[in-house]
Amino acid sequence: MAMPVLHVHPLSSCCQKVLIATRVLGVTLEERFLNLGDPAVRAAFAELSPMGKMPLLEHGDSRVAETSIIIEYLQLHLATEGARLIPESAEAALDVRFWDRFSDFYVMTPMQALTAERLKPAGQGSEAAADDARQMLLKSYAVLDRQLQGGGWLAGADFSMADCAVAPALFYAVAYVPLPEEVVNLQAYFERLMAHPAVAAVVDGARPWFKYFPGRDGLAREYFDPEG
Repeated sequence: MAMPVLHVHPLSSCCQKVLIATRVLGVTLEERFLNLGDPAVRAAFAELSPMGKMPLLEHGDSRVAETSIIIEYLQLHLATEGARLIPESAEAALDVRFWDRFSDFYVMTPMQALTAERLKPAGQGSEAAADDARQMLLKSYAVLDRQLQGGGWLAGADFSMADCAVAPALFYAVAYVPLPEEVVNLQAYFERLMAHPAVAAVVDGARPWFKYFPGRDGLAREYFDPEG
């Protein structure tokens, strides 16, 4: 069987979620750069993914879409022995899946809404929509802070799919809405998260593309220097 192919763009938070997972799971695959701004590339990709969304995994005759499903597929079929992001315990797995969905719906989605507002032509943005997204992020920060009172990772003692989900979402979200002083548990977690080898490697791989991120001026200078 040919080597699995993951169609990705390094700047995409959704792609970064899966790229982090591939490193933790020790998966060997081809990361194929996907530029959907190229009409020819977009048309070709539409033949693989009718919804036209990335990332997409090709493995033999299988085409696997949606980030959480891709990660589960990678663990099931391609992970190195003993590597896991979803626990064997059904109860523990439910917890991981909950915080994975929480991260996608309540951190990544409002972050992407703020990105969409920044990309609109001058005068066509909605301050009400942007404010709703900012308020959602603040509410999510508070929930995450309570979850992280015991330290460790988002869904327990082990780094999991939940951490893969929240890492890129939170990385970009804090560029728009910095973490408030009172969420000390989340602040400490964010530092642990950015120092995790798989997360650090994926963030480092995206550095050349941060200049295209609409919220780039809010990124920490260690990641992007607007004067550099």
